[in-house]
Amino acid sequence: MLKQYGFFNLLKLIYFKMRTNFVFKNARIIRFPIDIRGRKFMDIGKGFTTGVGCRLEAYPEGNFKTLFVGENFQMNDYVHITAMQSVSIGRNVLLASKIYISDCSHGSYSGDQYDSSPLENPKDRKMFSKPVIIEDNVWLGEFVSVLPGVKIGKGTIVGANSVVSKDLPEYVIAVGTPAKPIKKYNFETQTWEKYKAL
Repeated sequence: MLKQYGFFNLLKLIYFKMRTNFVFKNARIIRFPIDIRGRKFMDIGKGFTTGVGCRLEAYPEGNFKTLFVGENFQMNDYVHITAMQSVSIGRNVLLASKIYISDCSHGSYSGDQYDSSPLENPKDRKMFSKPVIIEDNVWLGEFVSVLPGVKIGKGTIVGANSVVSKDLPEYVIAVGTPAKPIKKYNFETQTWEKYKAL
């Protein structure tokens, strides 16, 4: 470990590990600084790991948990996750750096009678939320954004700089804005093949 991290970084890791136990008991390691808002509304699984500069928010409209993180979750530097209604993240999920995941936004823009007016101050618009589900073994690349109301299926990989605004099926590689599947894993041949929409 000394060879991998160097003496001073190893000391920093030891310090982080000691502080981790005071934040989330089941966590593996939290690299500080971290910004946690609404900790009592979070359910964090064993093996939780973070990079530096992450921000976790849970702001329910009642007295209930809204952020659920499964075992062996790992997020790298400057990840921001906010949960108003429900953000559920499965086991063995890996997040690269600078990722944004949210189940809510300032206002509604879906094209119905509940739409927010552009004349309102954005910060004063009524909050809108829809649950987010990220299933087991998902991997999100750098700068991915996951928007309210989406589900990402098991084993799916989302490429860097993608915006997930619609559901993604299991075991695909998806890229773009909005993110669309380009490959799907074939369990018979054990290879990633070009995605064919049904």
